[in-house]
Amino acid sequence: MASPLSNRTYRRLFTAQVIALAGTGLSTVALALLAFELAGRDAGIVLGTALALKMVAYVGIAPIVGGLAHKLPRRQFLIALDVARAVLVTFLPFVTEIWQIYLLIFLLNAFSAGFTPTFQATIPDVLPDEAQYTRALSLSRLAYDLENLLSPTLAAAALLLLSFDALFAANAVAFLVSALLVFSIQLPSPKSHDRERGVWHNTSFGIWAYLKTPRLRGLLALSFAAAAGGAMVIVNTVVYVRDRLGGSETDTALALAAVGAGSMIVALLLPRLLDRYPDRPFMLAGGFVMTIGLLLGLTEPGLIALLPVWFLIGAGSSLILTPAGRLLMRSAHEGDRPAIYAAQFALSHVCWLVAYPLAGWVGGTLGLSAAFSVLAVATLVSTGAALVLWPAHDPGDLEHAHAPTDHQHLHVHDEHHQHEHEGWEGPEPHRHPHRHEAVKHKHAYVIDMHHRAWPNP
Repeated sequence: MASPLSNRTYRRLFTAQVIALAGTGLSTVALALLAFELAGRDAGIVLGTALALKMVAYVGIAPIVGGLAHKLPRRQFLIALDVARAVLVTFLPFVTEIWQIYLLIFLLNAFSAGFTPTFQATIPDVLPDEAQYTRALSLSRLAYDLENLLSPTLAAAALLLLSFDALFAANAVAFLVSALLVFSIQLPSPKSHDRERGVWHNTSFGIWAYLKTPRLRGLLALSFAAAAGGAMVIVNTVVYVRDRLGGSETDTALALAAVGAGSMIVALLLPRLLDRYPDRPFMLAGGFVMTIGLLLGLTEPGLIALLPVWFLIGAGSSLILTPAGRLLMRSAHEGDRPAIYAAQFALSHVCWLVAYPLAGWVGGTLGLSAAFSVLAVATLVSTGAALVLWPAHDPGDLEHAHAPTDHQHLHVHDEHHQHEHEGWEGPEPHRHPHRHEAVKHKHAYVIDMHHRAWPNP
């Protein structure tokens, strides 16, 4: 199996992703320093509010963009979003008021909410072979983990020579380089679709189709499990290591590195296993592994014992998140993928929007042991829900029946559209009134205009 990096288009897209992630990581450090400069001891409140606005932008904007992305030229759309993000980042060093931070962070992440799912939905079109796409998902997971591990180190090195304002400038350059890389390639054109033209229908389609698909309902439950375990790590690592264990900043970084190591090792090993075995057992195992890790936190481990606990949580998270794109790819037609990927982006960030304050509030008011307990229960219940929502027998092809119907929509002549023409209808895809006769057949089943509910087993 050739590496997905042997594909020139994917190689440049992946490079764009890595560069943009590195730039964003530098800005995250710079934002913390900017908040401290403007708010002093209230910097934590400023950062917490900024992160909440980030999630609100993700949850609110992604479905809208996902519902309309199929109408836009994909390459130009991605370039425009990269350039817009670069422009917004350059304004951050000049802010003088807290509200200006909030406004810029919201706008910046609104553009990211458009860019990320559209970018993710493009990859399976560039790499139609499922095995190659699986390896691309692994590389993407590694890119996120490396960004989390290396960006703070790069920022610390840069700050020895530069002010934190320079980190924002570096992020702007990273977005512009990403835009140039996207400009240098040709992307597959958006595929035709048969959805109605109404704005509300297109905006809501992704969420509606996602929640109608059993395997994706299971993915949503597992996304909450991943968010619960991840929130415990992100929110409470510094508190546990510095306050409870009396450790140093280096110890905190070491604990976070253990999470990244667990995630990266799984991301490297998983593609070969997914070539031979289905996704469901690995993803469910990820939820149970995270639960075990959180329960081990109740033993009040010291620093050395904490590392394997955090390693387990990172490994469990990667078991869930790495194969997720494969489920999305199988659950939508090519023309509908941006909407489905945007739905996953939005709904998974709803999970984080709940998990972040849960981890912080329980840990801050009831103690870290209570936080380990509550989040372990949340992870276990979510994994159990996925076990029920996602049937063990989940074939791609399903037998189902259609009642007769008359309607019109944009279509091509495929297995669902075999009818006569009078000559005025124009080239495909075209729109005209047509009739579907009653039929019972079997094919790869996804939720779309002709399949509005999942067949009963």
